[in-house]
Amino acid sequence: MARRSKQQRHQQLQLLLQEEPFLTDEELALRLEVSVATIRLDRLELGVPEMRERTRNLAEKAAPGVVSMHSNEVIGELIDLELGQWGVSVLQTQPEMGFAESGIVRGHHLFAQANSLAVAVMDAPAALTAVAQVRYLRPVLAGESVTAKAITGASKGQRTLVHVTSTVNHNPVMNGRFIVWKGPLEKALTSDTKSKI
Repeated sequence: MARRSKQQRHQQLQLLLQEEPFLTDEELALRLEVSVATIRLDRLELGVPEMRERTRNLAEKAAPGVVSMHSNEVIGELIDLELGQWGVSVLQTQPEMGFAESGIVRGHHLFAQANSLAVAVMDAPAALTAVAQVRYLRPVLAGESVTAKAITGASKGQRTLVHVTSTVNHNPVMNGRFIVWKGPLEKALTSDTKSKI
């Protein structure tokens, strides 16, 4: 591959971060075929914060939009949200989330991230999960960053179907279908949540 000028590399770096703001310095270095030190210098020159700071900035912008729960109840960092339409969260897995022997993250952490995101995208003052169906596609290792994307689907009455896909480095690790009830919680307790959407 032909060597790029610094200006070309800076342009590519900015484009990559617009498309994928959660890329680490190591991932950027691999994509741009330069050293991690070069990426850090480029970020410094461009005034681009490190991945954790970029994630925190995005989370602060997205959090005030949640109406169905407190934003701190979302598992992982809520990064982007369009109420009633879609949402994105990132969960940085920790060693204590995994099994001691294998380091594989326990499934309930991935479920909790997806489930809380499905509820967070609801444009209603109260929402809860009525039905959940998940499929784990590959193990997640402690230390990996899991990005969950929720997209709302069909609605019937006070129930909405939400599809959630969780990925690690763009590779799917879990798919979920959630039927989320939105409305007065008193009615949710007496409603037929089994009917299909």
